[in-house]
Amino acid sequence: MKADTVFEKLRMQLLALSRPWKRLALVCFDITALSVVLWASYGLRFDRWNLPNTVDQLWIILSAPLVAIPVFIPMGLYRSVVRYLPERAIWTMLKAVTIATIFWVLIAFLTTMAGRGIVPRSVPIMYWALASFVIIGSRFTAKWLFWPVSRKSLMQRPAVVIYGAGEAGSQLAHSLRGSHFIVGFLDDLQLLQGREVGGIRIYNPSHLPTLIRDFGVKQVILSIPSLSSSRRKEIVANLSGFGIKVQSLPAMTDLVTGRYMVSHIREIEIDELLGRSSVPPDLDLIRGMIVGRTIMVTGAGGSIGSELCRKIAQWRPQRLVLFEANEFALYQIDKELSAAGDVSIVPVLGSVTNADRLRQTIRDHGIEVLFHAAAHKHVPLVEANVLEGISNNVFGTATVADAASELGVRDFVLISTDKAVRPTNIMGATKRWAELVVQEKSMQAKANGSGQRFCAVRFGNVLGSNGSVVPLFKEQIAHGGPVTLTDPGMTRYFMSIAEAAELIVQAGALSEGGDVFLLDMGEPVLISDLAENMVRLAGLTVKSEREPDGDIEIVAIGKRPGEKMYEELFYDEASAVQTRHPKILKATAIARQTGSLARRMEALAAAIRAGDEQAARHLLFELVLESDTKSELPKALENVGSV
Repeated sequence: MKADTVFEKLRMQLLALSRPWKRLALVCFDITALSVVLWASYGLRFDRWNLPNTVDQLWIILSAPLVAIPVFIPMGLYRSVVRYLPERAIWTMLKAVTIATIFWVLIAFLTTMAGRGIVPRSVPIMYWALASFVIIGSRFTAKWLFWPVSRKSLMQRPAVVIYGAGEAGSQLAHSLRGSHFIVGFLDDLQLLQGREVGGIRIYNPSHLPTLIRDFGVKQVILSIPSLSSSRRKEIVANLSGFGIKVQSLPAMTDLVTGRYMVSHIREIEIDELLGRSSVPPDLDLIRGMIVGRTIMVTGAGGSIGSELCRKIAQWRPQRLVLFEANEFALYQIDKELSAAGDVSIVPVLGSVTNADRLRQTIRDHGIEVLFHAAAHKHVPLVEANVLEGISNNVFGTATVADAASELGVRDFVLISTDKAVRPTNIMGATKRWAELVVQEKSMQAKANGSGQRFCAVRFGNVLGSNGSVVPLFKEQIAHGGPVTLTDPGMTRYFMSIAEAAELIVQAGALSEGGDVFLLDMGEPVLISDLAENMVRLAGLTVKSEREPDGDIEIVAIGKRPGEKMYEELFYDEASAVQTRHPKILKATAIARQTGSLARRMEALAAAIRAGDEQAARHLLFELVLESDTKSELPKALENVGSV
């Protein structure tokens, strides 16, 4: 029992030594061991076990470690942490002993030629065999002697690689030592590769597959806060191909402002793989639109509406009115914004189809700017509930626009969608009607000289919005798949909610009345690529014919009613003109009105009152076809009777 206690105490003392002292101990052991091995080789050969008693004999015995140590150092035998030594290190050590033996033989041969005695041919062979056994055996014996103290806890800790060996990476490694097994750093700088930071080796990124294989790495943390978006996209795309979880430190601005600490690791978002380049906001546009003004947002609890409210609250409006029909959604955004305490927040529970409630809210609070984000946006649901979709999206917009016009709201911004361009579904058609309603209100404002500005902002899908594919894919991945998509060739435009909200505000400030602004969405993305990237970001692999043992299968289930294979932002891309903001374009073509919009609205309202879905569909697409000079909707009109 006492012997066990003594050994345990010795083991803990050795483990507590610093890395330089541990390396020195290992070098001293190798000098002693190799000297003994060479002496034993001579003893076996001559069957004499006399200790060296001359200078020449002592020189021969010490020549082995003097040759071997300079070989072992560059080959990494003193860099590895013995407790974490992988089995494949056997080959590295065997190679090092072999090279050291060859060098010793050369020196012995030269010594023999100088008349200092003869080295029997069997001695190098025995020396190589014994040295290999001792060097390799000593490392793995030490591993199994010293590892049991922490083996159980280490096995339960995630094996992590940190990408970036700079100051942030070093601090992160220090923060994670107690909870993670830090396998190593990856860094692109060749100058750093092969060195160590805090006893942790820095590897070339190409070495990652080896680390995954040897240490079971399942997680890589990107620790370069100042990285450009394009380089971040490239690195994340490369890392996600290994079937490991990729996380990141917060952005440099968040670290500098103290919003996050270095130890705060966040998940890599899918928009970082899309690689959209960010453009700083035009502060003059934001100030003119928001600062000191009374703002109202309809649909304030929705994904776009709530993000708009967050952005607006940051820019010091006089008052922010949250207009929302969903009680729980209103409660959540009101609680979140009120907790900040910087802005006067007024939650209003009401529907955009309730004219009296809208007028009372606008009048009581003196609304100057109104962002209309309330809408039914889920394509299949609106397709299955046509009359409700028309009532909310078309007549709700008309009700809000009428109230804003009558009560002198200075700026009105409609949140539209790319599905309003040559729509093939009810949701897209209703949003195109909403754009026409806003354009008509703008023409009325110009005619009566009120100075009011009505505009629409059109953009594609936002990542993570309610009902979008991103949360659906996340849910399916969390349940083990399969991930379902409609068609492998389907494409969509994507941008982050935060970017969309920021651009909406700036577009509203650029309005001259009647404008339809188009946000630069970048390049369209294959939905199948999006699904694969999300699977890989989750640290999983895609199951396919080439990889039948993958984790998550991606299945195409066919297009849903009203879905397009691809979306468009423009009726005529050549007609779009650049504004002062590089991410905001403006459509110059004004929709051609072929009759009174009010008369068409009356006919549509009559169809809704009669519950005639087929008539409502026909009226909906008929106006879109007639008003858009380059529309291509014959198929939509041919199938107005289908559900």
